[in-house]
Amino acid sequence: MASKKDMRRADLIVPYQEPPASSSSESPEFSSTLSSTMPMAAIFTRNKYIGWAAVVFSMQSWLGESEAASQNSSTPGYFSVGMSILSLLVTYLPIFMPPVPGQAQPAAPVAS
Repeated sequence: MASKKDMRRADLIVPYQEPPASSSSESPEFSSTLSSTMPMAAIFTRNKYIGWAAVVFSMQSWLGESEAASQNSSTPGYFSVGMSILSLLVTYLPIFMPPVPGQAQPAAPVAS
């Protein structure tokens, strides 16, 4: 049977100390990640709503970034705005340049 005696030593107890608050340069910036990911999602899905949301969100992210965030970021804010405008252009591309009918590749014959 297990002993009910407490085997912990009182002299080895270390009191809890709250860790220091991390600086803003170390915290991940999810807004920049999302503003660079949403245009790619709009291009892949050709969804106009995602494209418009990407434009609005990237503009908001670019105009709201701090000086420290702009110095530490790998890409400038206007790059994500340009990418979102490009994704919006890709979603509206079939309106201006409609696909030619009958250009689809035929399905490969099934060997049986």
